[in-house]
Amino acid sequence: MQDTPQSEDETAPFRGFSDLRQFTGTVALIGAGRMGSAMLDGWIGLGLEPARLVVIEPQPAPPITALQGRGLRLNPNNAAGCADAVVLAVKPQTAADAMAAVAGMAAPTGVVISIMAGRNIAFLEAALGRNVAIIRAMPNTPAAVGRGITVAVANRAVTSAQRGLANALLTAIGAVEWVEDETLIDAVTAVSGSGPAYVFLLAESLARAGERAGLPAALAVRLARDTVAGSGELLHRSTLDAAVLRRNVTSPGGTTEAALNVLMAADGLDPLMERAVAAATKRSRELAG
Repeated sequence: MQDTPQSEDETAPFRGFSDLRQFTGTVALIGAGRMGSAMLDGWIGLGLEPARLVVIEPQPAPPITALQGRGLRLNPNNAAGCADAVVLAVKPQTAADAMAAVAGMAAPTGVVISIMAGRNIAFLEAALGRNVAIIRAMPNTPAAVGRGITVAVANRAVTSAQRGLANALLTAIGAVEWVEDETLIDAVTAVSGSGPAYVFLLAESLARAGERAGLPAALAVRLARDTVAGSGELLHRSTLDAAVLRRNVTSPGGTTEAALNVLMAADGLDPLMERAVAAATKRSRELAG
C-alpha cells in the first residue's frame, strides 16, 4: 500500500487543473503508440497547446510528425529537466531503457505518470528515487475514443497540485478513479484493463452462436457488433444499474429469460468470469514481481 501524502500542501483539498488550457508548463510523452497517441489526441482536444508538448518516439506516426508545425517538440536533442509531467507510455519490456530518459527529462518539481502494465511504484522508485513524485495509472483501450477509464495511485511524494495535473491529463481519455492501495491495481488490470477483450469476445461468441442458429455470417456479425456497442452506450447513458436494465429487457416466460436461465445458471457466466478475472489478477501480480 502506498501511504497518502502527509504535508499540509499534500493533504489540502484537491484543487488541481480543471482545464488544460490553463496549463503553462511542459508535458513530456515517452512512447507514442496506441495509448500514448490517444492521450496526445485527448490533450490537444482539450486545449493543451502542442508547443507545450515534448514527444519521444522513435517511429512517430505522420499525425504526430505534423504537429511539429504547431510547435510540438519531437525527439529533441536537449529536453533535460524541462517537463512538469512526464508520461511514460512504453511497453513494460522496454521500461529499463526508458528510465534514463524519464529521469533526465523531469523537472525537479515534476511528476512521473506511468501507464505501463506490470511495473509497480517500487520498480519506478528504484530507478528514479523515492523522493520523485510518481503516479502509477492503468487506463484501458476505449481511451482511443475518449471513453476509457483509468485507475491511478500515487506515492508519498506526490503533491495536491501534481495530482491535479495528472488527473487532468488522464481525464483527457475518459473517467479517472483514484485508489490508495496499489495492490488493487492487479484487480483493476483484470477488470477494466483486460475487460475490453472480454467484451470483444462476447461479440465474437454471440456472432458465432447466431450463425449456428441459421443467420448468414455477415448478418450475425453485424447484429452482434451493434448489439454489444448499443447496449454499452445505453448502459453508459442510463442512470440505472446494469441489473435493472437487464430486468427491463426480460419478459417473464419470454426468449430473453430462456437465454438468461442458461447464462445465469450455477455453472454459467458468473463463475466463468470470476475464474477469468482471478487468472488475470494472478498474472498481473506475477508480471509485477
